[in-house]
Amino acid sequence: MKSILTVYRKELTDYFSSKKFIILLVLVYAAGLSSVYVSLQNIRAASAGMDRNIFLNLFTISGDILPSFINFISLFIPIIGIIFGFDAINSEKRSGNLSRLLSQPIYRDSVINGKFLAGITTLAIIVTSIVLLIAGIGLRSIGVPPSPEEILRIFFFLVICIVYGAFWMGLSMLFSVVMEKTATSILSSVAIWLFLLVFLPIIANAVSNAMVPLENATGADQVRNYVIERNILRISPATLFSESITTLLVPTGGHLLLNPQAFVATDLTRMLLSPLTLGQSLVQVWPQLVAIIALAIICFALSYILFMRQEIRAT
Repeated sequence: MKSILTVYRKELTDYFSSKKFIILLVLVYAAGLSSVYVSLQNIRAASAGMDRNIFLNLFTISGDILPSFINFISLFIPIIGIIFGFDAINSEKRSGNLSRLLSQPIYRDSVINGKFLAGITTLAIIVTSIVLLIAGIGLRSIGVPPSPEEILRIFFFLVICIVYGAFWMGLSMLFSVVMEKTATSILSSVAIWLFLLVFLPIIANAVSNAMVPLENATGADQVRNYVIERNILRISPATLFSESITTLLVPTGGHLLLNPQAFVATDLTRMLLSPLTLGQSLVQVWPQLVAIIALAIICFALSYILFMRQEIRAT
């Protein structure tokens, strides 16, 4: 345990003093402050007639040009995870630092565990700080304090963000263990991210339209088309993450994303006007959260096993 803490503190120091941390922090803060500015410009109109969950609108309302904060964070978390993990192991090998480090009284598993924990801690600090900053600005601007339920929703939102970031860091660290060159590992991680972000929705749409054509389709056919497309998209952790945070932060109507049958139900209006409680929202997102956790564990476990079996030669 002592050796893990040694590596953990060393990696935290390296992260906080690195240029990539400063650049990522500036980008995330710029995106977050831009989104909260747009939210504050539109929150009064969007919240007209609502007496609940007004504070959550800071994170969910988008403008005509800029997207909402949850859209920004969905884009930046994979980038942060990939950047913190793509050179975690192979850069140490190529520089010879890894062999020198292992010559000290430090266990091999402490190296990868300490690096992974340090990366997740840094990611958590970045995400938590921008969420708290947005909450503080919103509290001062709109003058409406968050309810206890809204605070808990934001807390669980942060937990899901950290777990999602752990998946991407575990994936990029896996490529860092397997591949010798840092350029190859980051390109592999980015290629998977772009495939899930850009190409998988195109494939899902094409398959669903081929199986259930929308031309002259009935309402039931449209629902079947949507269900097929969503099931294919749920191969991607990005879709699972998006569904989870939308259901948590949009209690009124956000759960319809997970219940496509409601689009043709006669009580659609009642569902829209009856927001889910926190417990109901957690029940809705539990399968998505478990899937993201499982994927993060699988990626890190593979990285751990492969790293423990690798031969580390002195250079």
